[in-house]
Amino acid sequence: MTRTDNSKLAFVASESEEAASASESLCARYGCVSTAEADVIVALGGDGFMLQTLRENMSAGKPIYGMNRGTVGFLMNEYNEDGLVERIAAADAAKIRPLSMEARTTDGRTVTALAINEVSLFRQSYQAAKLSITVDGHPRMEELICDGILVATPAGSTAYNLSAQGPILPLQARLLALTPVSPFRPRRWHGALLPHTAEVRFDVREIRKRPVNAVADNIEVKSVVSVTVKESPRARVTVLFDASHSWDDRILLEQFRY
Repeated sequence: MTRTDNSKLAFVASESEEAASASESLCARYGCVSTAEADVIVALGGDGFMLQTLRENMSAGKPIYGMNRGTVGFLMNEYNEDGLVERIAAADAAKIRPLSMEARTTDGRTVTALAINEVSLFRQSYQAAKLSITVDGHPRMEELICDGILVATPAGSTAYNLSAQGPILPLQARLLALTPVSPFRPRRWHGALLPHTAEVRFDVREIRKRPVNAVADNIEVKSVVSVTVKESPRARVTVLFDASHSWDDRILLEQFRY
């Protein structure tokens, strides 16, 4: 869609007092409509709330412009009430392609979920996880002993993936990051970069002795037997970033932090 100065805005806010106050002030200044009527959705909060807003509006086809009223705001623009309509009209649009997770559990359930940032597997107990990894139907690692492993999108590469020493990916990179968490064996394996079309399957070995949970962003599935992860073929969401501080600029700055 083409954004204009006449775009109808919907303001959604996290539960914090700061975010709620900002929403009330902006709504009074610029007018507001429901998310169903809006041309652009303005999310007020931190990155966690932004992820929630992206998931809730995945199929709406509406761009989302975030302003930081939380503690972490890598996905957010700087909060400023002045010139909001003009900033939105001039913003750069970036399409985010979420991951699709299909997890099978020990009790026979199959759970599906979408993840904007990453799909992660974590050991459930004091015992390290023991996993095998298959990519596009080809076995790539017969045995990985670790605290966990994750598949991250470019949007999620600066989140938990970065904390686990994974690579930072530009938003438009057609890649996924496969990153282990505290690998014990093979100890020197640091993960892999995969094409965005890759389908990754994790099978849990010694399930009873070494139970594993799977997490798609904040959706947790306990006691999984296997987890398949791939880029969703249909789901897309558009995020707006101020032209003065684009996602690419943020990625570049992050890579030179020390």
